Amino acid sequence: MVSKEVILTHGGLLKLEKELEQLKSVKRKEVASRIKIAIDFGDISENSEYEDAKNEQAFIEGRIITLEKMLRNAILIDEGEINTDNVSVGSTVTLKDLEFDEDVDYTIVGTAEANPGENKISNESPVGKAILGKPVGSIVEVSVPAGNIKYQILSIKK
Repeated sequence: MVSKEVILTHGGLLKLEKELEQLKSVKRKEVASRIKIAIDFGDISENSEYEDAKNEQAFIEGRIITLEKMLRNAILIDEGEINTDNVSVGSTVTLKDLEFDEDVDYTIVGTAEANPGENKISNESPVGKAILGKPVGSIVEVSVPAGNIKYQILSIKK
């Protein structure tokens, strides 16, 4: 099976590396200590502390595997090469919602960095797909669960 490429900005790469280091150096030790303490209580068959710690350990190990795989398959966006003629991954785009006459800024990132709360949307999201490759002035229609939204691309920045 071919692993999927993970598109990252430099900031996104640093964030994933920091999370991986935290999980390996701090969280693993904390959970191992919790498991040891729970075992010291005796019978682990009905020990909820032990079960909770084992579940957290499984989650942490799974996340470590996921992060390592993402970092192995990372494609780093060279922010110096971001083209401002057309929307691309790494672009910050100002869109005008033509129905509500409101402007919104989005930074287009890979799925691993997407965070709608920070206005970072994935290149694979409905809006991301609709605007990728489009120049300033383009009007795009995006199909979302609530219906269709029309946006005009007002600006493209690095």
